[in-house]
Amino acid sequence: MKRWIGFMLHLAMIVVLTSFGTYTVMKKVDVEIPESLKVSTNLEFFAPQDSIALIDEDEVTPPFLGKAFNGFKEALAFKESQGKYHRVNTLGYLGKYQFGSSTLHLMGVYDMEDFLENPELQEKAFEANIARNKWILRRDIKRFNGKTIGGIKVTESGILAAAHLAGAGNVKKYLRSYGQNDVTDAYGSSISYYMKKFEGYDISNIKQQKNAKV
Repeated sequence: MKRWIGFMLHLAMIVVLTSFGTYTVMKKVDVEIPESLKVSTNLEFFAPQDSIALIDEDEVTPPFLGKAFNGFKEALAFKESQGKYHRVNTLGYLGKYQFGSSTLHLMGVYDMEDFLENPELQEKAFEANIARNKWILRRDIKRFNGKTIGGIKVTESGILAAAHLAGAGNVKKYLRSYGQNDVTDAYGSSISYYMKKFEGYDISNIKQQKNAKV
């Protein structure tokens, strides 16, 4: 009798363990991941800390510092280099405001290495370039300020931002052709884009100057 009871208990344990194991296996086989939860792309995004090559700067919001001159220059600097004084792009443009060496020569700057290492000099160069472009474009600013070209309101700050991008001569052509002669740089930014992006800033504190130097 004792042997029979022991046999039955042993058999019952085998049945229970076998059933549990079968249940576990069945669960593993039958479970499926819904299509909506499956990951089909690599979610990791790697970007060099000091590079904006993989980032569209228009997806990054620059700090808003108002509509006076300080807000204008910082917004433009953010568009040009994300505000980094030591930036040199693939075409050799330098610094926070991405100046070309030929433009810097016009303002009396000839040592490019010193320029990159000197934030104060870069700020002075930016102000001098604004003053110089104001003088070159003085008649066009007076003539077109407040008008609309291609759906874009023309303002003094927009004109001068576009001159920083493409040069005062190309901005003259753009305005006098009423937007027909639009110039785009190597990175896809156009005169019309800068005219719209930087419209409406008050930069009256920078006076026009024919041969502005730093």
